[in-house]
Amino acid sequence: MSHHTHLFPKLHNAMWPGLVGKGSPGAEPCFDLDTMLNLTAAAEVDGVKFDGVDIFLFEPHINIDISDDDLKRIADQITAKGLVVGSVVAPIWPPTGGGSAMGDEKQRAKFVGQVRKGCRIAARLRDLGVRPYGIVRLDSACSVEDWSPDPEGNTRRIADTFREACAVAQGFGERLAAEGEICWGGMHSWRETVKLLEAVDRPQTLGFQADMAHTLLFTLGYNAPADALLPPGYDWRDPAVLDHALRQLTAALRPWTIDFHVAQNDATVKGSGTHDKTGHHCLATDPNGKLDIPKHAGFWLRDTAGNLTKALRHLCWDGCMFPNEVMRQPQTWNNILAAMIAVRAAHGWSEEPAAAPPPPAPSVQPSTAVAARAPAPVAPAASLAAPKPSRKPAARVAPAPRPAKPARAAAKPKRKSRPAAAPTFKRAKPITRKKPARRKPAKAHARPVARKLAKAKPAARRVTAKAVRKLVKKAAPKKKSRK
Repeated sequence: MSHHTHLFPKLHNAMWPGLVGKGSPGAEPCFDLDTMLNLTAAAEVDGVKFDGVDIFLFEPHINIDISDDDLKRIADQITAKGLVVGSVVAPIWPPTGGGSAMGDEKQRAKFVGQVRKGCRIAARLRDLGVRPYGIVRLDSACSVEDWSPDPEGNTRRIADTFREACAVAQGFGERLAAEGEICWGGMHSWRETVKLLEAVDRPQTLGFQADMAHTLLFTLGYNAPADALLPPGYDWRDPAVLDHALRQLTAALRPWTIDFHVAQNDATVKGSGTHDKTGHHCLATDPNGKLDIPKHAGFWLRDTAGNLTKALRHLCWDGCMFPNEVMRQPQTWNNILAAMIAVRAAHGWSEEPAAAPPPPAPSVQPSTAVAARAPAPVAPAASLAAPKPSRKPAARVAPAPRPAKPARAAAKPKRKSRPAAAPTFKRAKPITRKKPARRKPAKAHARPVARKLAKAKPAARRVTAKAVRKLVKKAAPKKKSRK
């Protein structure tokens, strides 16, 4: 039973040691992907195993033009061994179908094209659920000798190419990491690497991949004596001087570091096959190794105040150009895994798993809610034992429609109201008042009759029209005869 408690960073093994420096004339044969996966999955120390692998997108492991179906098959092959995929290496060099990042337009187009293919595979593996983290690795793909005649101009062209690669990576939702090694022009020293990263100026997309073996040679000034951090003739028995140099180195490159390789180096260089001389990777237990792996890994994984940066979700062991006989031994990988565990024990952390969301409350089906509102016969006894509904309010459901009333006679359609028109003002007509009609004066002979009626009592006023005519006739003056 393991007593290790840290869960991060995850521990990965690189698959490219089965390819780099092998397979070419005069070199040892390659290890196929399945062999490398089996060696990785079999390694175990105190109950701890590797969590995943970082892969090289080159045959005989993975064809850069692989189909989605074949990639799905490889993803299943990796997950079947209890592993995941982290970072992937894009084959951007001329011998692998790419081109120099500072070359002519055709070469630079090949370089960017290989980055595009690598990002497609990386994104597809993420979609398949086998790749939870990681970057796409690249470098300048040119030699220091070709870069040296025009350092400023060549670095500017490399930066332009890297910016094009960043635009491609952003389209796939990927990040790129440029690995500094003494064999890559413009990335052969810590100072030139910082200049290049600043010239690209895409910190959200392009970062630095630090390898403990390669960066140790930066302190020695291989291929860049002016940038050496260790004094000439340095005595390796004085660890304080080495620590000071590595602190200077990591202070400059740590802010850019987004991918990290745990490795050992004996302060020498080595090349094999078609691979140029670079930092010599040693076994984790090599007595000639100059690095205290757990201690010096902390220079990259902690800030200057000693706090964990937690910038890396996984670490990867890189041990290129080991003899095949050494690689076939299971103890080789157990020793490597033990070194990785020691790094995580010193600089790892754990994260609380996310709390599982509460189960959703049972919802009432609309048909059930409607039936409950409608009158129904008494339910049988069996249905009375049904479980009580949830206390949470159920979703409101519209009640059942009422029976329609008898239709009335069709009424006249109401006159639709018209939208109010803009007011118009007409000139008002002058107001003319009609003069009241003048009543004609009563005849002289009728006035006495009216006075008599006005003086009469109310009962006496009730006279008939015939009586009035008699009174008027009687009061009328008699006409004189004309005789």
